[in-house]
This record gives sequence, C-alpha cells and structure tokens, in this order.
Amino acid sequence: MVSIEETIFTRKRWVLKKMLAFGFQQVGDDYVLERRFLNGDFEAILTVTEKGMVTGRVIDAISHEEYYQLRQKNATGAYVNTVRAAYEELLEAVAAACCQDVLFASDQANRLTQSILERFQVAPDFPWEKETHYQSYGTFRHASNRKWFALIMHVKRAVLDKDDNPDPVDIINLKIQPEQGEALRQLPSVYPAYHMNHKTWISVVLDDTHPDAAIMKWIDESYRLTK
Repeated sequence: MVSIEETIFTRKRWVLKKMLAFGFQQVGDDYVLERRFLNGDFEAILTVTEKGMVTGRVIDAISHEEYYQLRQKNATGAYVNTVRAAYEELLEAVAAACCQDVLFASDQANRLTQSILERFQVAPDFPWEKETHYQSYGTFRHASNRKWFALIMHVKRAVLDKDDNPDPVDIINLKIQPEQGEALRQLPSVYPAYHMNHKTWISVVLDDTHPDAAIMKWIDESYRLTK
C-alpha cells in the first residue's frame, strides 16, 4: 500500500534552506517537523532522512497516541476522512514550501530523462497520472508510431527480488534482442521486465549501479528495436 506521504512527496526534491525556514529541526542525520493541525486536535510529526525519504506520524492530542485509523483502508467514517483530508492538506503545504518538483524520484531517472530529451527530442508522458499508485510511471514514445521505447516506473524493490523489501526504487523498462536477455539479466540491478514480456524486455534499477552512458546504450537499442 502506498503511504500518504509517498503519494505526495514521491516526485519532490527537498530544499534544505526552505525546510529550515519552514521549521524543520535537525535531529541526528534526519530533519523533523512537528505541527498541530485540525484546530490543534492532532499533531503531525514528519521525519525526512538525508536521502529524502519521508515518514509521518499523526498523534491524537487527547489520547497522546498515534491515530492508526488514518491508515486503515476500512476506516471510512466522516471523522477519519476529515482527519485524512486535513493531514493531506498539511503535507501539501509542506511540499509547496519546502520542495521543488521533479519528474521522477531518483536522480538517475531525471538525468536519463534529460539525455533522452536531448538525443531523441522526446519527453515522458504520464498516462496514469490520475491513478495514485501509478502516477509516477512515465512513458517515452516514438513520435511516429507512439510505441514505447522506455518506461520509467517507481516500484517497491520486492516486486523485483520477490521478497518483502518495501524500499521504493525507480526502474526503466527497455526492449532487447531475445538472445541478449540471459547475459543482461546476469548483471547487477538488471531484472526480467516488470509487467512486460521477459524475453524481449528488461528492467534496470536506476540506482547508479550502471553509469548513465551504459544505460543510454541500452536505451538507444530499445529505441531502434521499437521504431
């Protein structure tokens, strides 16, 4: 399940100067913001790591306990919906004051996006923008036939490693020659394509395991194969 915080901050970059001006305090390697909301009935505690990962807690000011109903799917009453809406409004205000917008979560994804724009004059489109879980899925298409030659997705590591690792990563899906597949999938951070044909597509984790130049060669090949 995608968290409220992840939904709002996935495609944001934290700006330290703005964070400090807004009221974040450094605690060890993290930055923490404590804010009352909904007429002081609740307190939000946001923690941002040095890598930009965000976690949040919402404390009931009367019970001094965490308001767990906030994250329960089956909690749909008027009151809990009011709390959710107020918390989301607070997070949106934090994002507007402390962050800058980016297209993708990882630095490498954004660098490659710029390289693709310069090489092919193609910018990503986000066909599932209105669907929360898929809003950060960006497709790169040929101008002539509108076929994808690359797809960047923000997913949990677990979908690649088939375990319970919840850490989010950006991946790029690229088309390959079938005979290249076995060798490529032996490389670190290269997997059978997520949600696509495993024989003709791969997923590459954009965590700087492979330099941009190497991935651009694979993008060039995918562009050629899908043209």
